[in-house]
Amino acid sequence: MFGLSGSRETRFAVPPLAEAAFLLDFDGTLVDAVRAADDVVVPPGLTDVLAKLRAACGDALAIISRRPVEEIDRLLGDVPFAVAGERGIAIRHRPGGPIERAALPPLPQHWLARARDLVGTLPGTRLEHKDGGLILHYRAAPESATTLRTAAAGWVSESKGEFLLQPGHMMWEIRPVGVDKGYAVSQVMQAPPFVGRKPVYVGDDHTDEEGVQTARQLGGVGFRISADFPTPAVFRAWLASLVAAR
Repeated sequence: MFGLSGSRETRFAVPPLAEAAFLLDFDGTLVDAVRAADDVVVPPGLTDVLAKLRAACGDALAIISRRPVEEIDRLLGDVPFAVAGERGIAIRHRPGGPIERAALPPLPQHWLARARDLVGTLPGTRLEHKDGGLILHYRAAPESATTLRTAAAGWVSESKGEFLLQPGHMMWEIRPVGVDKGYAVSQVMQAPPFVGRKPVYVGDDHTDEEGVQTARQLGGVGFRISADFPTPAVFRAWLASLVAAR
């Protein structure tokens, strides 16, 4: 069993920092969830806490995010050692290293055309086209959730198992099967300085479930915002307590 790390108040058992690798989601986990991606705010002191955590873990700190690697670089600088962006499609294993991209099946272009037409008829919805997939957002139009899901499920059924429909925070995402945050965790954990360590994965929504499960399969632990930590602020305080205790 892992011992308790951090403040005496924490109830979460994690590996000793000298044996751990931290793989953390960004939006809704390290920073508060926002309506638009450009509205995100990196809280004061967060990069300092992450830098101390990275030092305590022998550099084994990675960010696993839906954002592109370049966006994480802009927001966190060189604090994380590794970054997996686009939910595992793009991975950079070390600072300054190349960004490796997973081989993906081509997204049918008629899905994009249909999606554009659909959101054009549903005020408040939005289409986000990503490499290898697409996202239908309905945060500003929650009444459209079922309509969007029905359409997206129909498109995915045409793919013969190459794509799946993933729920998220006020959105439906179509993405390739097998390339997800669990895949990102498994890939990151195969390279130094992560190899041989016990992963600690923390995320906040359905797209993080694969990351949580893969971390556990690799002998580590996985936690969720709201289920385990009520808010990102509480999680940030817990991280700070880990490095303070050290």
